[in-house]
Amino acid sequence: GVSSTTPVHVASARGAIVRDVEGRDFIDFGGGISVMNIGHSHPRVVAAIKAQADKFTHTCFMVNPYETAIRLADKLCRLTPGSFPKKAVFVNSGAEAVENAVKIARYYTKRPAVVVFENAYHGRTLLTMTMTSKVKPYKFGFGPFAPEVYRMPFGDVVGPEKLKDLFITHVNPEAVACVVAEPVQGEGGFIAPPPGYFQELAKICRDNGILFVADEIQSGMGRTGTMFAIEHWNVEPDLVTVAKSLGAGMPIAAVVGRAEIMDSVHAGGLGGTYGANPLACAAALAVLEVFEEEDMLGKSRALGKKLKERFEKWQQQFKIIGAIRGLGAMLGLTIVKGEGCEPAADEAKKLAAVCLERGLIILVCGSYGNVVRVLVPFVITDEQLEQGLSILEQGLKEINL
Repeated sequence: GVSSTTPVHVASARGAIVRDVEGRDFIDFGGGISVMNIGHSHPRVVAAIKAQADKFTHTCFMVNPYETAIRLADKLCRLTPGSFPKKAVFVNSGAEAVENAVKIARYYTKRPAVVVFENAYHGRTLLTMTMTSKVKPYKFGFGPFAPEVYRMPFGDVVGPEKLKDLFITHVNPEAVACVVAEPVQGEGGFIAPPPGYFQELAKICRDNGILFVADEIQSGMGRTGTMFAIEHWNVEPDLVTVAKSLGAGMPIAAVVGRAEIMDSVHAGGLGGTYGANPLACAAALAVLEVFEEEDMLGKSRALGKKLKERFEKWQQQFKIIGAIRGLGAMLGLTIVKGEGCEPAADEAKKLAAVCLERGLIILVCGSYGNVVRVLVPFVITDEQLEQGLSILEQGLKEINL
């Protein structure tokens, strides 16, 4: 049931480099699937974890609270979009954050239905795999699924209008608790919507008393050049989910949202034994300090510019490259074949294997398995980046034949 994409067994990792048990170094363009935005084993994060481990590793915040969790909640409430009072709740994973966001939305609105999108990925729990679009491997054989989840197209120009169609043909808007969207779809293929899309979507939600939830688990923490991707459209979500690079490898996630919505749930309705784990909170606080003191957003924007320039050059050079997708340093190359530019999943898989042989880790995603996604740690050196891009370019030359 459990499998690994590569046979690389890790002995150590630092920055953008992973070293295996045989002493071979790999440039990491996958970042642990967008978990290592500030790089592997950042010294500030490692020191924070060690210092916290010397004090205590667990009390359960629901029994004995502690300062690090409160400080982290305060920082996240200040960082997430929205000029209104906010509250935060901590959980252990992205899927758990999405599930709790839906719970909160349902409680506050007293409505059951959830609207999600084609190509969405929200997790692997019962509710979140129902919300996830792709069947295999995420949903295959695991049904029956959760009820009251409705799906619509994502990212096309008239997309928000299709939400109105959904309200006519599939679910009454008065029954919808929330619309949950990734600002830039991750596993679904690094798809970003056109200008104005989210503004219109958010307006339709407001007009119908529906909460708008931004799933920033992969697109957040600076990946697109802003701390949260939804900021590119000046939209203030009612609830935001965050995980992955928040903890730089430690398991921590959160739901952050309007205080009146978060506070609507009765005491004890939200929580979990390991939520706001002290080690994870210490790591996350260190991550936020690194973002501020080492200009990680600036590094992200510079990285995104370099990647896009190179990718656009390749797009002209290699017929196997279709669209360049994504935003900022969250970019994907669609691998295609034939006159009809059909998805070329086998070729994308072969490209990943060729790159791995030469010391570069890249990941493949997308509904058709043909999108090479690039999630380079922001701390990668110019030399490492150039070496990695050279390996990828050589692989494209071979696959393009």
